[in-house]
Amino acid sequence: MNVNPRSSSEPPKANPVTVTPATRTPRRQPRRLRVDDVLVVKRSRIRTAISGTVVGNFMEWFDFGIYGYLAVTMTAVFTEGLPTEAGLLVTLFGFAVSFLVRPLGGAVLGPIGDRIGRQKVLFFTMAMMAASTTLIGVLPTAAQIGLWAIIPLYLLKMVQGFSTGGEYAGATTYVAEFSPDRRRGYWSSWLDAGSYLGFAAGASTVAVTTLIVESISGPGAMTEYGWRIPFLVALPLGVAAIWLRSRIPETPAYEVAESTGETKADAADPLARHGLVGIFRHYWRQILIAMAIVAATNTAGYALTSYMPTYLETEVGVSNLLAAMATVPVLIVLSASLPLVGHLSDRIGRKPVYLLGSASTIVLMLPAFALLQTGQMWAIFVALLLCAVPVALWIGPSAAALPALFPTASRFGAMAIAYNLSVSLFGGTTPLFSEWLIQLTGNSFMPAFYIMFFGLVAGFAVLTMRESARRPLLGSVPTVETRAEAAELVAGQDENPLIDTRTMPLEKQQPAEPAVTREPERTREPAGV
Repeated sequence: MNVNPRSSSEPPKANPVTVTPATRTPRRQPRRLRVDDVLVVKRSRIRTAISGTVVGNFMEWFDFGIYGYLAVTMTAVFTEGLPTEAGLLVTLFGFAVSFLVRPLGGAVLGPIGDRIGRQKVLFFTMAMMAASTTLIGVLPTAAQIGLWAIIPLYLLKMVQGFSTGGEYAGATTYVAEFSPDRRRGYWSSWLDAGSYLGFAAGASTVAVTTLIVESISGPGAMTEYGWRIPFLVALPLGVAAIWLRSRIPETPAYEVAESTGETKADAADPLARHGLVGIFRHYWRQILIAMAIVAATNTAGYALTSYMPTYLETEVGVSNLLAAMATVPVLIVLSASLPLVGHLSDRIGRKPVYLLGSASTIVLMLPAFALLQTGQMWAIFVALLLCAVPVALWIGPSAAALPALFPTASRFGAMAIAYNLSVSLFGGTTPLFSEWLIQLTGNSFMPAFYIMFFGLVAGFAVLTMRESARRPLLGSVPTVETRAEAAELVAGQDENPLIDTRTMPLEKQQPAEPAVTREPERTREPAGV
């Protein structure tokens, strides 16, 4: 996808940059925004691009759903001979180990995505993820090779973790850059809606497989061979997802930054492309804010999804099948609510929605876990809905809000660092730490206290965050859906507090022009968008 060339034949020049010490916000010389600077991205192309991105997150969480709902079964398969409690911790560590590798994947794949483009890296991560998930389904068991069976499982989980280190950071960067400024929260939220539908699909696959194989081969069928089937289902799903990924275009924002020289390395320019050292140097505050939000999001999210089946089976005494039946409809409701929350963040701002998420985490978690202890199906369903409320409020704005913390030239790399450091330390380890805390203290409410702590920390972090709703992304020109909207935006730029041309990749100083009163001759629009 190419961006229409400008009339100037001069090569792009570096723009002078100053950094205000109080805010650390990059500031360039003010420039005049012209109509042909604005990106117009048609709604049909937004849908195509986002649907091609959602499939990767669907696949990622499909695997989480399988592994989470098969945790107790896989304990018997891969740790036969160990005490039950120790075996369960070993199995859950397989979930955690994939997250421990994520920062490495992010550190490698993120900067590559800033250099060669988002689409190429997303295609690669999808292929790795589909292959590793499928291969888990053909691993030898402890009954065949002893406790050595856990080693290849860990290795494949590490491959998944490496690929996922670039997947979510790249996917959020992609959808944020493809979405129009006024509706970025709404369009970006579909990415995470696909994630939770993927988890629900994984859980449903486990439930259906359990019903079928146990009706055919008896109660021990899942441990004997049935556990393999959900992982093998990932093969045809992965092939379809890889094909869709191959068809998505590069983001217009990245192409504009490339064409204007914005992505050239410049150690002194906060808006230029940076490696790991430069990212930490210029954006360490934003990284800490993002890490706090991601920690709150994922402790609540993974407790609801990956750990909840184990909790319901071991602490409440619910069967694997009933655990799936209770959580799947809640996850579907959660997925359906995310676009609504994303739209709300476009209307009232990302920060107010996040603060609602912090408050609901603190208020709702203890009542939810108290209801779970009753063991009654209606109470479990209500409790899971209560757990889903803060999850929706944290996740709904995130695919739009987190990428907006960083400039286009370094966005993929910075997102990969912030997201994966946090999710590996606090998110993916939630099932392991929750189970360990329960075993250590004997208190079945410890997961609730764990989640509440991170919700409180993130609430304080949000207070220091710059509001990004309805603004152009840092280091990008405005993005709209129609030519008329582009003309209207340029005409009112002087009175629009959301427009700051000093952070935009504009090639040359434009002469002042009066408000637009005629139909623009042309609007810059990437080919095919």
